Amino acid sequence: MAHQELAITPVTSKADRKAFVDLPWRLYADDPNWVPPLKDEVYSLITPGKNPFFGHAEAQYFLARRGSRVVGRVSAHLDHLALTQPAEQGMGPGTGNFGLFEAEDAETGAALIATAEEWLRGKGMTRALGPISLSIWEEPGLLVEGFDHRPTVMMGHAKPEYRAMVESAGYQPVKQLKTYELDITQQFPPLIQRIVQSGEKNERIRIRKVDKSRFDSEAAIILNILNDAWGNNWGFVPITDEEVTHFGKQLKPIVFNDLIMIAELEGEPVAFMMTLPDLNEAIEPLNGSLFPFGWAKLLWWLRKPKVRTMRVPLMGVVQRLQSSRMASQLAFMMIEYIRRSATANYGATRGEIGWVLDDNQGMNAIADAIESRVNKVYQIYEKTL
Repeated sequence: MAHQELAITPVTSKADRKAFVDLPWRLYADDPNWVPPLKDEVYSLITPGKNPFFGHAEAQYFLARRGSRVVGRVSAHLDHLALTQPAEQGMGPGTGNFGLFEAEDAETGAALIATAEEWLRGKGMTRALGPISLSIWEEPGLLVEGFDHRPTVMMGHAKPEYRAMVESAGYQPVKQLKTYELDITQQFPPLIQRIVQSGEKNERIRIRKVDKSRFDSEAAIILNILNDAWGNNWGFVPITDEEVTHFGKQLKPIVFNDLIMIAELEGEPVAFMMTLPDLNEAIEPLNGSLFPFGWAKLLWWLRKPKVRTMRVPLMGVVQRLQSSRMASQLAFMMIEYIRRSATANYGATRGEIGWVLDDNQGMNAIADAIESRVNKVYQIYEKTL
């Protein structure tokens, strides 16, 4: 195959889109730690009109071929909301992205990245940041540590050799995202237990479960806290109302009242913690398809999931409380209450927190305090175009 000329072409047809979506099934066929996504979800991700990301973004997808064989893919995209963010927070004017990167070999990887850069330059971009697939809220970063176990729901996987491909193209590390794992069958250290007990005696504090019957209003509360809490974080891009509605529909089947907590201080919602049962445990055997019988298996699982792992994808405390003892106390209380529910009601034994920015001192300190350890590291790279 190596003697055949490599051709990079934009995705323009239905057949191209199918090839783009299907490629990972061949590239990861021998990787026991790759979890096949549901293909319908991948099509929705990359399709304007189905993904509200495209309400403020644009993208072009490319395929690499040697003869008739598809050997790689990449997206080049830019987020107009990200372009309005302060440059010191990671995004900002002139910054575009590449993502959804897969390549059979180094030559293919180099050609795909160069093609994505050319498209970004054509759009007036002066800096590339990636891989990000497609939004910072979806699967940002390239896996660089933790290849020996499967990713949890909404986390990415990659081949170890992709790191050399990206770095050989002139990209420099700019930010690391870490996930932590812990044994949730064990009680937290005595200090954390005392902090939780102290909070339970504080009449100003109320930790409550979400009410799924009031899904839209609860989602609005969480969105308000999230946009405030994460507003100064590196890479932050505001979530739009349309995206909240979209993500809500996607996540609603795996939202359970006792796994999402909202913390109130003197009656005001000031923090939240979202925990999801690891859907990957249910979809891995389906090999990307809900047909003919996968939908029934998944619906049965969703009635009352029994899982090994729970993932905390989002957690936030309003900025006015950040770096305070109160913020840590609320976090520990929410974590403890969800730990109890996860083990008692779902049979979970393992928790995963992340991703967490490498310079998020507050969250890293909380992760250390509950005796969790880093199990995966994702790297985001940058390059001047």
